Amino acid sequence: MEQLTEDAGKGAPSVQVRWRSFELRPAGAPPMPPEYRARIEASRPQLYAVARERYQRTMNPGPFGINSRVALVGEKFAESMGRGTDFHEAVMRAYWSDALDISDRAVLVDCAVAAGLDGALFAAALDDPTYDRMVQADVDLARSYGLNGVPAMVFNDKYLVSGAQPADVLRQVVERIVQEATAGA
Repeated sequence: MEQLTEDAGKGAPSVQVRWRSFELRPAGAPPMPPEYRARIEASRPQLYAVARERYQRTMNPGPFGINSRVALVGEKFAESMGRGTDFHEAVMRAYWSDALDISDRAVLVDCAVAAGLDGALFAAALDDPTYDRMVQADVDLARSYGLNGVPAMVFNDKYLVSGAQPADVLRQVVERIVQEATAGA
C-alpha cells in the first residue's frame, strides 16, 4: 500500500487508505492449539525472508497471541484526531520492529505521542465506549465480508485482495477500478 500511495505523486491514480479494525486474538477466544502455533512458528523464517526480500523490512515481532483490541480502540481515537495513519504506523513499528506488546497501554501511549497526539487524552480515550463501538462495527463488517485473517484489503467496496501481495497485484486492482470508472463516466 505504501508503494501505491507513493506512486500517486508520480502520475498514478490517487489511493486513499482507510485502516479497519480486525482483532487478532479477541477476548474470550479459545486457546490456540499447540500444533497450530507450531505451524505458525515454523513459517516465521519464510515470512521474515519475504519481508526482507520483497519489502525491504526487517521483522522483529512482539509477543505472540496478544489481544489487539485496546490498540484498535486507540486507533479509532487517533483517526478522530486526524492522526490515524501516523498512529497505525507507530503501532506497527512498535510490534513488528521493536518487539513491543501492543496490548500494553503504556506502549500505546508512547505510540500516540510519537504520532503527535496528547498522551493523557489518548489514555482517557482507551476507555471511551464510543471508540470501542467503532472497533466493533469494523469487526462486524469484516465478518460480513467473510474475512478471517490479515492482511486483507478491500478496494472500492468491491474487490478483496487477501494475503501479503506484491505491489503489482495491488496496482492491477487500482487500474481496473480506474478503467471501470472511466468506462462508466
